[in-house]
Amino acid sequence: MRLCSLYSGSSGNCIYVGSDKTHLLIDVGVSMKKVVAALQEIDVKPEELSGILITHEHSDHIGGLGVFLRKYGIPVYGTEKTLEAVSQYKNIGKIDLSLFHGVEPEQSFRMNDLWIRPVSTWHDAVDSVCYTVSDDNKKISVATDLGDYDAHIVNALSGADAMLIEANHDVRMLEVGPYPYYLKQRILGKRGHLSNERGGQLIRELLNDHVKGIYLGHLSKENNYPELAFEAVKNELFGNPYSNDCRDFNLMVANRETCSQVIEI
Repeated sequence: MRLCSLYSGSSGNCIYVGSDKTHLLIDVGVSMKKVVAALQEIDVKPEELSGILITHEHSDHIGGLGVFLRKYGIPVYGTEKTLEAVSQYKNIGKIDLSLFHGVEPEQSFRMNDLWIRPVSTWHDAVDSVCYTVSDDNKKISVATDLGDYDAHIVNALSGADAMLIEANHDVRMLEVGPYPYYLKQRILGKRGHLSNERGGQLIRELLNDHVKGIYLGHLSKENNYPELAFEAVKNELFGNPYSNDCRDFNLMVANRETCSQVIEI
């Protein structure tokens, strides 16, 4: 199995998860041209995609979906409420709704050789989820736009061999930054985004003795820096039961505008 962040940040998100037989995208929040170019970098053709998993209906996760579907006709999976919201998105354009397939949170479903589990999250969307993808031996967890997390989310994401976890903002940068008060409160709330520290705390709970790679994802362009996110998460991982050297976990920050290093498991 492979995990690759094609694009990750507050301005657009698209994540690849796949095996030799099955190729998936999680969200299409950037242009079709960007997605196709990024897939070429990891030797995947868009026509080979088995499906697109949608986490929620915000534009940084579905902004490029309409054009992509009109070109390639890939099946789309999401909760019923999310797919309804996607269909009403003002910039989606005309799409073939027969491509939409509703899934239930917490109910795993099979796609070729992979099991996919949607996991409910607390984000301020109609029915947001994150996803785990696994075969009979390996597991990948991708979780952003969390707001916060609880024992249920930890249990659902645990045991992963590779993961992408949100580290959206530095709290101090956000508090003194240019965002209006209501937006700051939204981001800081339980239906907003994980801070660097809170993301690091979640990762610490998910660590195990077989993690092959960890992306920090969905960084805010205005309220974070890659180096700041990395150091904050590194500090939260200090004293964990496995290793204090982040190189042992292959901890890295997902790139905003370019394809990141592929994690092979």
